[in-house]
Amino acid sequence: MRKLIEKAGLGAILDKVEAGERLSGADGLQLYQSNDILAIGYLANMVRERLNEDKAYFIYNQHINYSNICTNLCKFCAFGKDKSSELAYEMTLEDVKDKVRQRLGEPITEIHMVGGIHPDLPFSYYLDLLRGIKEIRPEVHIQAFTCVEIAHLATLADKPVAETLELLKEAGLGSIPGGGAEVFAPRIRELTCERKLPGQDWIEVAKTAHRHGLNTNATMLYGHIETLEERIEHLEALREAQDETGGFLAFIPLAFHPKNTEMSSLSRTSGIDDLKNIAVARLMLDNFPHIKAYWVMIGPKMAQVALSFGADDMDGTVKEEVITHMAGADTDQAIGSDTLIRLIKEAGRMPIERGTLYDVIAVHN
Repeated sequence: MRKLIEKAGLGAILDKVEAGERLSGADGLQLYQSNDILAIGYLANMVRERLNEDKAYFIYNQHINYSNICTNLCKFCAFGKDKSSELAYEMTLEDVKDKVRQRLGEPITEIHMVGGIHPDLPFSYYLDLLRGIKEIRPEVHIQAFTCVEIAHLATLADKPVAETLELLKEAGLGSIPGGGAEVFAPRIRELTCERKLPGQDWIEVAKTAHRHGLNTNATMLYGHIETLEERIEHLEALREAQDETGGFLAFIPLAFHPKNTEMSSLSRTSGIDDLKNIAVARLMLDNFPHIKAYWVMIGPKMAQVALSFGADDMDGTVKEEVITHMAGADTDQAIGSDTLIRLIKEAGRMPIERGTLYDVIAVHN
């Protein structure tokens, strides 16, 4: 295999990977520019198996999107709506509690909850959401509110982010999802999401959460107008933040879905781009314990293949996914745990059912 990797011009990167050395931004750019996806995948799989052996994780989770009303109205988003839109909605506390009650017969361990930047809901609404879920399902882990939402909630509470996080923790917040990162480059944010929290501020919210005992995830929305260099800058910024706080659990590359967005003229990502982003992330983010292949975004079959291209997690059952499907995703709304176990086994991996913080619930030999 060494000869094949050297033939692809990646011999120096192989040497670094074998020695456990950190890759540079130039190395990452070279990987993105290479057309030898098998060589890139081989390198990423070396790191994946070094960190996680043949384990492949999944979680029994439920998604709840409490409102799509949003003041940001990012150009790449099909989910967010102005409050005057006929497609706008917001859930009452009872609506959310009903969503939780409907799934009480299932062994859900995580509720993943995000929404838009709502102009009118008070801070107390968000605290009541958390308390309401815990009232119905006290044992569940709530992963809720992106870093963008957290910054908004701090404004509503008229408190620093740190104090806001403590109040949310008291109400039941267990961890923070990775959404809202998009691409950190100011150029991209100016062109696609000029009202959104700046990239550096997103990182500061995440680091503050880590310092206050809350783990978070991180994402990158790829496949629109970003350059390869901007992708690498994004990964390096995450890696630097992780060096400082160590609080990121997983990185999730998110494939752009253009349908029903203001960027609908763009094409969807290719399978090669999907695999390459997972592989390069695994190679660059040496201090991130886990890389997810989010099946909702790239499909179960591609996620299955990605388990040999750096990914060690397929996310979960989800139950009802709204955000990506409004942008034209043609994947299922939910997937059964038995199906996830089968997909993982077919890929030659060991299915590990996990909690949000990667505590092992069951090993499905």
